[in-house]
Amino acid sequence: MSVHVEIVEGPLGAMAEPLTEDGRGATLVFDGVVRGIEGDREIVALDYEAYEPMASKQLRALSERLVHEHGLLSLWCWHSTGRVGVGEVSFRLAIVSRHRREALDAMDAFIDEMKRGVPIWKSPVYA
Repeated sequence: MSVHVEIVEGPLGAMAEPLTEDGRGATLVFDGVVRGIEGDREIVALDYEAYEPMASKQLRALSERLVHEHGLLSLWCWHSTGRVGVGEVSFRLAIVSRHRREALDAMDAFIDEMKRGVPIWKSPVYA
């Protein structure tokens, strides 16, 4: 079982690393893309701030807990700070597991818990 957590400046590019693990039956990748509407107003970007190193520490603890609870083979998390434009990726979560159900459940739990408790904030940049 492995965990990778990284907070990066700016938008995330294409995923470069193939996620392969012995025994894998499912690989899920979720990309959080900045949409052009925040609330009911048009935006051009989101500015992200993170309280480091607490944000990384909490993302790692959440990742390790979910890997253990769901029996995952690996979990990879990337989150942006700084400005991320409409249509660009600001968050990526990749999960490798033996079966789809545990990966789907872990992905849902991760995103919900991250949004509730990890000190990363976004501010809209209005058009």
